Amino acid sequence: MARQGSLTEGAATEPGRGLRAPRPLRAEAAVCASPALDRLIHERMRLGIVSALAANESLSFNDLKKLLKTTDGNLSVHARRLEEADYVACSKYFEGRLPKTVYRLTPRGREALERYLDHMEALIRAMRGR
Repeated sequence: MARQGSLTEGAATEPGRGLRAPRPLRAEAAVCASPALDRLIHERMRLGIVSALAANESLSFNDLKKLLKTTDGNLSVHARRLEEADYVACSKYFEGRLPKTVYRLTPRGREALERYLDHMEALIRAMRGR
């Protein structure tokens, strides 16, 4: 049983007044007007990979691992998902006797990142009322 004067979730009050309806979400229009969020890039580690590759021509597996402070297995799984979507290209070779793996962002990956950033910017503008 709720106490008299308690607030319901999402409701706001003004001093000296009872409950009033929650404010409408301004971001709702931005979400409806823009294409669906790319869930593949939205995941934190994959967004980190794509962003790092957008800022660099290419990065080695070890460079990405250090930059993103992650494990071999975690980076490998997320990089593979991006590779399967053709967002990232992977090349493997030997440097002397040591195997090297290098990643670069593909044109499709760059376009997907641009769409994602546009979507996020639209949400931010909507939330700030611009």
